[in-house]
Amino acid sequence: MKIHHRFQIAIFCLVITTGFLSLMASDCLSSASAERPDAPLPAVNNIPSDVNQILLVTGDGLPFFKSIKVYALERTGSDWLRVMEPADAAVGRNGFAPYGEKREGDGRTPSGLYRLGTAFGYAESAATKMPYRQSMPDDVWIDDPNAPDYNRWIRQSQTRALSFEKMKRGDDLYKYGMVIEYNTDPVIKGHGSAIFLHIWAGPKSTTAGCVAVSEDNLLKILNWLDPAAKPAILINPEPALEREILQ
Repeated sequence: MKIHHRFQIAIFCLVITTGFLSLMASDCLSSASAERPDAPLPAVNNIPSDVNQILLVTGDGLPFFKSIKVYALERTGSDWLRVMEPADAAVGRNGFAPYGEKREGDGRTPSGLYRLGTAFGYAESAATKMPYRQSMPDDVWIDDPNAPDYNRWIRQSQTRALSFEKMKRGDDLYKYGMVIEYNTDPVIKGHGSAIFLHIWAGPKSTTAGCVAVSEDNLLKILNWLDPAAKPAILINPEPALEREILQ
């Protein structure tokens, strides 16, 4: 197994014992390598020591047979404690993109471990410790790969991009949300944009590539997240080990 010098894919084993999950994983926090089509799977390592909160997204991810869950885990010494009931979730309409294969418009959710960034929403504030930004009518997230501000939040009046995502939509899907730091530093054109944790359209819904949960569950997650804990989201652990998860 080859090792990439900037990115380490999550390989871990979870065991439930009296409410605790023991977790071993590797660091894959660099969004740059996650998006490279030739990105190798690195060796096993521990999750970075500064990451003390994780949202684990796991399940089959198939469009017609979905069983996706989000687990909120908090580090307690050498173990990980599940701090709330697992939340049902929706992912991309075409399931999970294998490691390094996410592309713009493919309808897949990128696998990997990514930092959680800014919370956002329609209201002036939200019950969260995370940095928060109110979405204004002119706010857009650029998904035009040819635009110089690709995969950036910007005012519509300040961009010449031909395609973008409205951050203040005509529905409640972005009423509350959280930026998943996928392909944000550096940005690789065409490798996917606007990957968020946001409110779902319903339990049978899918997304264009984001992770979505119910509004109640998202509010619980936002309230729990703490920037001091350097929270991250771990999406679709290595398929060979998925069968060992949460058994």
